Amino acid sequence: MSATETSVTESVKSAGQRVVSIVGPTASGKTSLAIALAKALEGEGQRAEIVNADAYQMYRGMDIGTAKATEEERSQVPHHLLDVIEPTETMTVARFQKLVRDCIGELQGRGVRPILVGGSGLYARAAIDDISFPGTDPEVRARLEQRVKDEGAGALFAELERKDPEAAARMDPHNPRRTVRALEVIEITGRPYSASLPRYRYVIPSVQIGLDLPREELDRRIAIRTKRMFDDGFVDEVERLRPRLGVTAARALGYQQVIDLLDGLTDLDEAMADVAQKTRRLARRQMGWFGRDPRIHWLEALNPGLLDRARGIVHHADAGDYDAIDAHADEYVQHHLGDIAA
Repeated sequence: MSATETSVTESVKSAGQRVVSIVGPTASGKTSLAIALAKALEGEGQRAEIVNADAYQMYRGMDIGTAKATEEERSQVPHHLLDVIEPTETMTVARFQKLVRDCIGELQGRGVRPILVGGSGLYARAAIDDISFPGTDPEVRARLEQRVKDEGAGALFAELERKDPEAAARMDPHNPRRTVRALEVIEITGRPYSASLPRYRYVIPSVQIGLDLPREELDRRIAIRTKRMFDDGFVDEVERLRPRLGVTAARALGYQQVIDLLDGLTDLDEAMADVAQKTRRLARRQMGWFGRDPRIHWLEALNPGLLDRARGIVHHADAGDYDAIDAHADEYVQHHLGDIAA
């Protein structure tokens, strides 16, 4: 554990307060709940501020397309890690992990409870979980890839079976890219690839609240959000940012569809329909990702008592009521090796 992680963990333990992470699919109301929860906790004498855990909301100027918190929302509760890099730059999970843990430490040092908000599952987990991101070595990877061509994928997988049986037992022998990544990590770190596997284990005492919605309601909200984006000037935003959109920033959902619109490859109705469809697919993937984490406390987003239920979960977490269950969460999860940082 790094010095930052240790200081954050100790400060949270001494305060008895857990970091709160609000997760769930896009358009489920995470930001609204985070703001309401922060205000409610403030009414109880606890200071709380919001920390963004969405990859694309960290880019300056990408406001409408990423559904970034509005100025009015930010005026109600301080927000952190919004607009921290230019669209020409690249945000990675490893880079975010350092940023967010430094931010958590700074807030805790001031006696403020961080409330993480984001629909990016890997980013949300990177903030608080036992998860590391081994680097890459172009020379090592190139050599291994050449071996795949010369010796065949089976030979490298057999080598992986000898060096890391646990990893090999959970990987597809017909996926040479994953095999290459596993052998690369073993050579770089000197440790089994399975040792870098993300664990459902908090390195920062936390509690996760998930927002759930019936599929029909979620689809309805996505349709409304998509139309509002275009009504609010999404096309102008993309046109203004286009010269500065780096490869990573340009992957944000909706931006390529608008670029195609600007290039005359599609019309407005087709672009809007495509954005809505891909957003629905994203929401399904998000639910699949979050659904594998047994520590998340799921709440119905439409429940009139949502805020009170969320407050109750936070209070129980602060009292340590979930600690025993969370400590064993990793035992109930079948990980898919090779999916992280491949």
